[in-house]
Amino acid sequence: MDRSRPLYAALWMLGAVASFSAMVVAGREIQLEMNTFELMLYRSVIGWLTVAAILARSRTGFTQVRTAHAGLHVKRNLFHFAGQNLWFYALATIPLAQLTALEFTNPIWVALLAPVLLSEKLTRPRIAAAALGFLGVLIVARPGSAPLGPGQAAALLAATGFAMNTIYTKQIMRFDSVLCVLFWMTLAQSCFSLALALPGGIPLPSPELVPWILVVGLTGLTAHYALTSALSWAPASVVAPMEFIRLPVLATLGMLVYGEPFDPVVFLGAGAIVLGNLVNLRGERARTAA
Repeated sequence: MDRSRPLYAALWMLGAVASFSAMVVAGREIQLEMNTFELMLYRSVIGWLTVAAILARSRTGFTQVRTAHAGLHVKRNLFHFAGQNLWFYALATIPLAQLTALEFTNPIWVALLAPVLLSEKLTRPRIAAAALGFLGVLIVARPGSAPLGPGQAAALLAATGFAMNTIYTKQIMRFDSVLCVLFWMTLAQSCFSLALALPGGIPLPSPELVPWILVVGLTGLTAHYALTSALSWAPASVVAPMEFIRLPVLATLGMLVYGEPFDPVVFLGAGAIVLGNLVNLRGERARTAA
């Protein structure tokens, strides 16, 4: 691999981090007026319209969204939809650094669930990664020193939902393209959100909220595109650790924008979770090379 390619991957990851940061601020602003189902409705509709416009202008058009694996798409989108709603709920209720640290357990949940759902072997590195991740969660959440709130529980459940999403995405990507996945994701989640938001009535956003809704709708796509592009320039074992830069970035954002206190214990727990992820990555690389 050319030496410059990891640099390109890092630049794409900076774009992903910028997208996540913008989504965080926009998501908090929107929840001053809307609940998570209403937020997800606007986000998903904007995402679907954007993907549909890209497909309409492409050479092969909407033939790209044909799939013979509708059941996998339904399962993936149910878990992803649940994870996203839980993540947005946690976003509004706990500090950004804590949310990000707990979200880092996602790859560890993948390592634990893959042997059950993908018939992969539960290796020693995966067990070690899970143990380190659990230790990190205990440090971050500190049960006993303060009551565990619904925000922390939502963050952990969101990470589990994202892990299931990752597992089903790995299966789907054997057959379907990225645009196919994004099309059905945004369409399905528009329908889910509409069904859950409709009973209470769907509010029209205030003029001040419209830019934030556009930001949330577009950054969900740009973050995914940036992550995918980073993986095209470097292997996952190189790209995945780059994502951990989100913790100091979002912790700093929380301090500067929302006045959240700097909590070194959260960084200590995140360090254990990150170490668990790195142990798992190293084990996977060794297993693949064997």
